[in-house]
Amino acid sequence: QVQLVESGGGLVQPGGSLRLSCVASGSISSINTMGWYRQAPGKGRELVAAVTSSSTNYADSVKGRFTATRDNAKNTVYLQMNDLKPGDTAVYSCNADVVTVGRARSIFWGRGTQVTVSS
Repeated sequence: QVQLVESGGGLVQPGGSLRLSCVASGSISSINTMGWYRQAPGKGRELVAAVTSSSTNYADSVKGRFTATRDNAKNTVYLQMNDLKPGDTAVYSCNADVVTVGRARSIFWGRGTQVTVSS
């Protein structure tokens, strides 16, 4: 199986920064896209950033403030969040499009980490 574990969430004041990490482990042969999503209370889940081997796409609401990067050797994706706003408050989860050692391809999700932006 494959596990994804996020870390780095917390409480931060408006204008502050946080860096989230997501590590994938288990029976991994290769990973295609790794993504960050968020879900605020009472709202649906939205894509924040998606990182492929050649490009990164961002939601319009975070462009210029958030940066997603990958370390393929570590099966890890990061999300650097700057100039945080109260509207960024949400549970942030990562996912990965994985080809397993058994050559099965599936999407796996982490449990998420809470980010709260408040003064």
